[in-house]
Amino acid sequence: MKIKQSVGYIISNTGRRLNQRLQQLFQEYDVTPEQWSLLMCLDEQDAITHKDLAQRTDKDPANITRLVDQLERKALVKRKANPNDRRSQLLYITENGTICAQALAPIEEKYVQQMLTDITPDEINAFMRFMAKINQNAGTQ
Repeated sequence: MKIKQSVGYIISNTGRRLNQRLQQLFQEYDVTPEQWSLLMCLDEQDAITHKDLAQRTDKDPANITRLVDQLERKALVKRKANPNDRRSQLLYITENGTICAQALAPIEEKYVQQMLTDITPDEINAFMRFMAKINQNAGTQ
């Protein structure tokens, strides 16, 4: 089997290419696509723990810590002590973080629309079901 005919290669390569393009589109805001996903989640609901953020974004808790450190240095996110659990902190999006998340959302939306040109709603729905199955199967051992 040629590598370019491998489903795993196609999925991985496509994800990498999409991520690289978003990285370029987000460059002037100094935010990576991975950081942006956290900002969007916190923009929807903040005052959540690192663990909650990891679960909501399907990211490894160690990556969440690294990403939050980066966002905090950029003054887009802040940590506060959790009054209900001294061992954890709550994450909050700052005003600058909200402005950034809301500025990047239409950029991402426009890019997604460009990607989906000439793709029917039925094809998109089939793709979403297909990827959901792959994600589910990838988690089983």
